[in-house]
Amino acid sequence: MRFFSSEKLTFIMDMANNHMGSVEHGLRIIRELRQATQGYDYTFAIKLQYRDLDTFIHPDFQSRTDIKYIKRFSATRLSRGDFLRLKNEAKSLGFLTVCTPFDEASVALIEEHNFDIIKIASCSFTDWPLLERIAQTSMPIVASTAAASLESVDRVVSFLEHRKKQFALMHCVAEYPTHKKHLELNQIDLLRNRYRNICVGYSTHESPEEIAAVKIAIAKGATLLEKHVGVPTSEFSLNAYSASPRQIRAWVESASDAMLMCGLPTGRVEPIASERNSLQGLRRGVFAKRSLVRGEIIKWEDVMLAIPLIEGQVSANDLSKYTEYKLLEDVAESAPVTFDKVQVHDQREQIYAVVRDVREMLCKAHVKVPGQVDLEISHHFGLDVFDRFGATMITIINRSYCKKLIVQLPGQMHPEQYHLKKEETFHVLYGEVVLCLDGKSQILKAGDVVTVERGVRHSFHSEGGVIIEEISSTHDNGDSYYTDQSIDDDSIRKTFITNWLD
Repeated sequence: MRFFSSEKLTFIMDMANNHMGSVEHGLRIIRELRQATQGYDYTFAIKLQYRDLDTFIHPDFQSRTDIKYIKRFSATRLSRGDFLRLKNEAKSLGFLTVCTPFDEASVALIEEHNFDIIKIASCSFTDWPLLERIAQTSMPIVASTAAASLESVDRVVSFLEHRKKQFALMHCVAEYPTHKKHLELNQIDLLRNRYRNICVGYSTHESPEEIAAVKIAIAKGATLLEKHVGVPTSEFSLNAYSASPRQIRAWVESASDAMLMCGLPTGRVEPIASERNSLQGLRRGVFAKRSLVRGEIIKWEDVMLAIPLIEGQVSANDLSKYTEYKLLEDVAESAPVTFDKVQVHDQREQIYAVVRDVREMLCKAHVKVPGQVDLEISHHFGLDVFDRFGATMITIINRSYCKKLIVQLPGQMHPEQYHLKKEETFHVLYGEVVLCLDGKSQILKAGDVVTVERGVRHSFHSEGGVIIEEISSTHDNGDSYYTDQSIDDDSIRKTFITNWLD
């Protein structure tokens, strides 16, 4: 539904009791807000508050004037017909309509008046009888969380999700007005990170002249914004946290500036031409350090990197251990190496394909891996034959003891090796593997456990793919000795990938 858009701003303007008990004044507020919000391509909503005062206030207290809220609610009472006039006026002017009930009877009236959205006030956030009644409606729900503990928010989220309700949460501070030091805008991050599939907004009670907070809220991902509104007149004054139409326009303009500054909500932005040009002028070009001969594979020690970068020249940014440049013609000493003189072989896609295959196997096997661990790709004879020779390792912990996960894709073989310092135990978690110890082969299936002692030569291969949990004494990078000496001589036979789990 558009109301809970993660890309387009929605502004909820809460009239509350600022109609002051006058339906004509309430109509004026709505009309002036329509003028104040003209010219913006955002969604705007008018919010009312319903209380069935004859039951909401205890009969013994209804005439009391010494209790703040009883006095205010009684003095600003409107009839059901008056509220309907306000709602219909808002709707006719193109506003979404939102209403907050404070009792069950008011929920029924909101349904009768056909509002678009129903709102749960912070004071009612864990009013379970009221929540049960609200959950029976078909309207989307917005809930403010002021002063609620995380445990309470968890419970309300669970309550609404269990009933398959469309809903959004609002960070809110119930201090009227809210001092800057109490705004706690980082709570938006907390709610968005904790409830990732739920829209999180910001319901504000700071001074209406304060327009910086909305920028911060939008930068943190809030797209649903709420503020109390009213129109000051010679007869009616505004409280310290309600905004006039002029102040609402300044608030919306500040939010609009924030959207402009923040840019795209998702994905990497395409660089503008001036940005590309300025960076290009500072990049180093690849020049031959010595005379290079056609057919050579360029090594980093054979080139020098310096500015200026000539058009069509290979740059330092194009060099990586995954990319091979083979010369198609001779290049003189100090001359630039240009793309028309080389054949490029980029192995990045091969690396990414390995990452995808490993992720898929872990998912299929229901093996969970901690975040922020590196994926170690062992390509003993090069990436081009990794589908036949190699394995991937995930080191979970390496202290005085070590735990790893070894993932071998279908058809792979790990060459024979041995260790002098450590012994290791293999526990097969998924699939099947043929393990060869000092020339003797055995088949291990999921659940099997085998210990490989120090000095024992071992190799393994899997036809259908396997995941092995390896428990060992501390792993030392210099403690793996291969029967094939060429593997030990290859200094770039391993590739490490971070941030590969997402």
